[in-house]
Amino acid sequence: MKKKINMWLPALLLAVLSSGCQRNVSSLSEEPQTPDSDMVSLTVWGAAEDEELLRQITEDFQAKYRGQAEFQITYEAQSESSCTNVLMADLEQGADVFAFADDQLNTLVAAGALEPVENAASVKESNLPEAVLAASVKDTLYALPLTADNGYFLYYNKEYFTEEDITSLDRMLDIAAEHGKKVSMEWSSGWYVYSLFGNTGLTVGLNDDGITNYCTWNSTDGTIKGTDVAQAMTNLAAHPGFISTDDVGFLEGVKNGSIIAGVNGVWNAVEVEGAWGNDFGAAKLPSYACAGQQVQMASFSGYKLIGVNAYSKQREWAVKLAEWITSEENQKLRFLMRGQGPSNTRAAASEEVQNSPAIAALLEQSEFSCLQRIGGNFWDPVVVFTTEILEGNPSGNSLQEHLDTMVEGITAP
Repeated sequence: MKKKINMWLPALLLAVLSSGCQRNVSSLSEEPQTPDSDMVSLTVWGAAEDEELLRQITEDFQAKYRGQAEFQITYEAQSESSCTNVLMADLEQGADVFAFADDQLNTLVAAGALEPVENAASVKESNLPEAVLAASVKDTLYALPLTADNGYFLYYNKEYFTEEDITSLDRMLDIAAEHGKKVSMEWSSGWYVYSLFGNTGLTVGLNDDGITNYCTWNSTDGTIKGTDVAQAMTNLAAHPGFISTDDVGFLEGVKNGSIIAGVNGVWNAVEVEGAWGNDFGAAKLPSYACAGQQVQMASFSGYKLIGVNAYSKQREWAVKLAEWITSEENQKLRFLMRGQGPSNTRAAASEEVQNSPAIAALLEQSEFSCLQRIGGNFWDPVVVFTTEILEGNPSGNSLQEHLDTMVEGITAP
């Protein structure tokens, strides 16, 4: 489903908002106006949840440049996670300005969809170093950082856990089980499963070809072997205080009281805090028992970026709009309206952001996180592996065999 907003600025600023399954256009003016050859027409893609935010941002943009041009700015809802696939289907007819997840950057650059950012020095100075790195390929900046919050951490209900309790996942599971409750984590996504392998010395990542993966999660060498992690996961899965569930199940459990802690992201902070009230807590991920030691859980970190289509017919204005969307002022507005953590250093240092428990937890976890740079073959083999673990190994294969099969799939050409 796409939503479209057309905003015209002939002499007066007019805002238009329409939504639905059809690509309909509506205007606040009584009669439609026909753009002339001097009209600056731009299409913006952003998350469906950002509709009201982007409406306000684009209205302010038109007000800022009133008198310099007449604008027709069209907003279309487009998932940041699948933006690249849609754009690649028809690059020349794609959005002029678009939001996307940083793990799609290499593909967009390789396809020629993005050109190097012209004012790179200014962007680098005003944004967090990790966000700049996420927007770069081989030290060349190709997109503008928008957020620095696409990661995960621990939510917990203070009614049940102390600050000491939340340092150990095993302790938390015991407490949950004692109360007939659950601690949740999603194992149907390799994005979260990485947290159990990430700090063990076992590695996974993208090869130099930018397509295939390397992975040592099945290693039989080292202080912690692949089977050590697999056995730890088997123990966690069998614990009565553990549940694997997705975002929907997590929020349902939080609201009905069955889930009292869970690994999740900042996008659910408002609803979790609304459910737990004064007992709302957030912190870095805990450690877990593995190979006779406590291993700090790792995480993938992610960033949302704004790209300017290299094929834009109004590239100069598209660049100006992209810079406006990612400005300090509008990143602060994004935090206030959507709760998303800024990549802009001054916005991130603001009192409002610093006082957010979820953002603070994400920053605390950042010490144990790394950029997600994974090829497409990573995801499905991990789900097959975790399904076996969660179901109690119905195939009867050894843990090493399961690991070998998973790694073979992950590293497949």
